[in-house]
Amino acid sequence: MNDSRKTAVINTELKRLNIDIAALQETRLAADGMLREKDYTFYWQGRPVEEARQHGVGFAVRNSLLPMAIPPSNGSERILTLGLATSKGKVNIISAYALTLHSPQEIKDRFYEELDATISQIPGSEPIFLLGDFNVRVGFDHGAWPDCLGRFGVGKMNENGQRLLELCSYRKLCVTNTFFTTKPQHQVSWRYPRSGHWHQLDMVITRRAHLGSVLLTRSYHGADCDTDHSLVCSRVRLAPKKIRRPVGKSRPRINTARATNPDLRSEFTNRMEEALKDHAATSIEERWQLIRDTTCRIAMPSLGKRERRNQDWFEAHLPEMEPVIAAKREALVNYKRDPSEKNLATLRTARSDAQRTARRCTNIYWQNLCQNIQCCADSGYVKGMYEGMKKAFGPTVSKVAPLKSRDGEVIKHQAKQMERWVEHYQNLYSTENVVTRSALAGIPALPVMEELDLPPTKEELNKAIDSLARGKAPGQDGIPAEVREASPSGPSPRAALSVLGGGLCP
Repeated sequence: MNDSRKTAVINTELKRLNIDIAALQETRLAADGMLREKDYTFYWQGRPVEEARQHGVGFAVRNSLLPMAIPPSNGSERILTLGLATSKGKVNIISAYALTLHSPQEIKDRFYEELDATISQIPGSEPIFLLGDFNVRVGFDHGAWPDCLGRFGVGKMNENGQRLLELCSYRKLCVTNTFFTTKPQHQVSWRYPRSGHWHQLDMVITRRAHLGSVLLTRSYHGADCDTDHSLVCSRVRLAPKKIRRPVGKSRPRINTARATNPDLRSEFTNRMEEALKDHAATSIEERWQLIRDTTCRIAMPSLGKRERRNQDWFEAHLPEMEPVIAAKREALVNYKRDPSEKNLATLRTARSDAQRTARRCTNIYWQNLCQNIQCCADSGYVKGMYEGMKKAFGPTVSKVAPLKSRDGEVIKHQAKQMERWVEHYQNLYSTENVVTRSALAGIPALPVMEELDLPPTKEELNKAIDSLARGKAPGQDGIPAEVREASPSGPSPRAALSVLGGGLCP
């Protein structure tokens, strides 16, 4: 699959499996950033730009949960923390990528010290969920670790597993994978290439006191994101906090591109004349509201609603990509069930077909997009040219900028963040500007333009409508300039003129 759109593939797979929040490991992305896809927003933290792209952790958060999510900050390429506001308080989710068994001891010590420091900074009353690839085997010895392990562990404990269980015992945490009786294949997440044995390396860890909120933890081998690890999913009893914001109801966006059609313009003008012919509005405010609501109500059936445009090659060719992705997923599941030479050959063929289809769709998309941009540039259609260039650049990668105090300390609590903003603007605007009398006397006196006090004429109003910039977002009334221009001599300008004459500026 095309690596540049791997987030789109993960977005589709997470939506299919109905995942709310996913912790990502081995992202191999530089620095930190945020990328919003159609259904999920991706956060990541990696090594500095000048260093090799190794390790890296991140999160994929469903877009509907973004108002309740506290973006990660101050993480590393192996540990990153995300906050979530729920009905019972803040929940802390940690994405971790531990070192392998054969890594140097001092580096492993440093990782577990950093993980312990991260946990220690979280209040004991707040729930914690550690998600990630810990590269450990915790085993099944429930008798030796009764508070950390359940009765359904897998395999034998190794050195890394000893380290993790010691941390869990010290911080009163437990490995939720071992507390639920599931099928053997749902208890493991990674298969050793040489021996073919399955192991439980990916964990979901929480406080022992909050284990009752976890309903189930198991592996899903059908999730295919081109990785040798299977998805480990945990169902948790949490309700996101309802955040009520005073946001007005947005109006549907009108398809302004159809406003250049003469037939549609004529239909729109006739319907506006019919709707505003005998309006009963008396006050100025009622007249303006009538103009606004009638224009939006008539423009929608006449010009139609503007549809969302495909942003990249993956969405544009999704009907072609979905069958090959589904075939690759089915071949992967069959190979995991029966790792035979026949199933391996089928999986390799399915992967080749998916890559071939992805390359063909990518080439078609870029050829059509480049031709469109060049055509717009040759014809002088600047707006279309820049829209094409925006498509070519793809989704915008945003930087995660944490709010800091005056001393440089990162502020994580929302109340303190609001206090910091108040402090910033007070310092910014509290300084009084002193203007000398000589400076005021030096300002030239211009003649009074008394003609501006005269009521505006219809010609001036039409001229003002014609001078409005096209292709811009509408104002508070939700009426684009193209819709106003569609009926320059119709009833809407005349009604607006009466409103202006009454002393109200819409």
